[in-house]
Amino acid sequence: MSTATAVPAGDAPAGGTSFGTPAYRGYVLIVLTLVYTLNFVDRNLLTVIGQPVTNAFGLSDTEYGFLNGPPFALFYAFMGIPLAMAADRFNRVVIVALCIAIWSLMAALCGFATSFLFLLFARVGVAIGEAGGTPPANSIIGDYYKPRSRANALGIYAMGVTIGGALSNFFGGPIATGLNGAALKKLFDAWGWDWALKMADWDHVEGWRVAFVTIGAPGLLVALLLLLTVKEPPRGYSDPPGAPKVQKANMIETLKELGPKPTFWTMAMGASLVALVGYGLVGFQSQMVIRIHHIDAGTFALRFGGPLALFAAAGTFAGGFLVERLSPKFPTAVSIVPVVGMMLAMPLYIFAYYQPTEHLYSVSLPLWSAGAFCHYMYLGSQYTIGQGVVSQRSRASAIAILLLLIALIGNGLGPQIVGWMSDMFMGMELTSKGFGGVLTTELCRNAGAVAKLAADQQAVCAAAYGEGLRSSMTATALIFMPAALFFFLSSLTLKKDMLAMPS
Repeated sequence: MSTATAVPAGDAPAGGTSFGTPAYRGYVLIVLTLVYTLNFVDRNLLTVIGQPVTNAFGLSDTEYGFLNGPPFALFYAFMGIPLAMAADRFNRVVIVALCIAIWSLMAALCGFATSFLFLLFARVGVAIGEAGGTPPANSIIGDYYKPRSRANALGIYAMGVTIGGALSNFFGGPIATGLNGAALKKLFDAWGWDWALKMADWDHVEGWRVAFVTIGAPGLLVALLLLLTVKEPPRGYSDPPGAPKVQKANMIETLKELGPKPTFWTMAMGASLVALVGYGLVGFQSQMVIRIHHIDAGTFALRFGGPLALFAAAGTFAGGFLVERLSPKFPTAVSIVPVVGMMLAMPLYIFAYYQPTEHLYSVSLPLWSAGAFCHYMYLGSQYTIGQGVVSQRSRASAIAILLLLIALIGNGLGPQIVGWMSDMFMGMELTSKGFGGVLTTELCRNAGAVAKLAADQQAVCAAAYGEGLRSSMTATALIFMPAALFFFLSSLTLKKDMLAMPS
């Protein structure tokens, strides 16, 4: 691919115009959006096929929550800083391509895991790779598009989050349940691929392993596509000529500016808690339905996971729309709309969780979808407040601090807390049924051991396994209350702290 502009890569004095031809800019944006989509497909895949993975390694919900939470969040949060610094100094296209290759390779390696530790290290590798994808991609888009067109371009790029979440469900679940090793063996045999038949004992390869490999490995081709067809733009090319360069504040300076701004800290705490709810519920939602309603991972992904991701996306858009429309009359709408959304989402989720199997699609799915819609109405507000309480030079650092808190508290603690409470409630359920001294959570998670139990004990184990997780998710949904309270507190100081009120 080539552009109409023959300016060499590097720093350039030109500005005020977009870089390259409109067609090429559009191509670059499509490729980068594809990269961002792939990022969230690989990141979310474990939540889609969590129950088969749990079964394969005999994991407790606490162990699964750890696998899906703290290590990923820590490495993703802290590796993003040096990788972003590297993107400010070296070729950004090369850095993004390398990061895609790393996270794709590590995602595929998850399919070869032979132990919990192996899988944990592979997930950490995914986090490290993904940490270096977004900052340089945003910077590339900023140099390809002039300021007037940049917001729309970044908006298209941001669609990768919701598209990736939906695709991980629409593809990951069906592959895990419909394309196991035995199915691949039949295909290879029909195609006459004797060399492929000899590569593994296909009859014993589970579908979740196939899902990790078939969804992770193609990312290596995307990395190559990016490297060969996307040109590194000159830094600052699209900035207006003569535009004053605003010296960015460092983290210490930003913290000093944020110190006397309670609006930021109350909002950040609210956003972190609602992210904790989101990561926790999404991380375990498929397992809960599989255990209680006895459907497979593929059916859940198609009938629930994908649609829920789309309703969450619609709620994000609706929240921003409502804030924009309401702010002229109600200046604190940016804080209050999230409060209303959370307080509606909480009962909708809980009622959805406790519907009987015969109402799973007719009642539970609509309630759950409405809950997801209301839940994610807060997302735009966190960014509006986060950058609105500081000066221009501190906006990027303020958002970085906000995202660090959300990653550590939300992604880091959400799945872990849900998993820990699930095991605790499961043990309480066994005790309440009079089997506390006979059945244990470890025994009831072991399918082979459960098969040897008496029929009544098998029934108790199955019920406790599902009810423990449902109770945990219900308790997690209640965290919406303190999250909403923090957003409400931010509304009390909003007018004083915001440098420019939404209007």
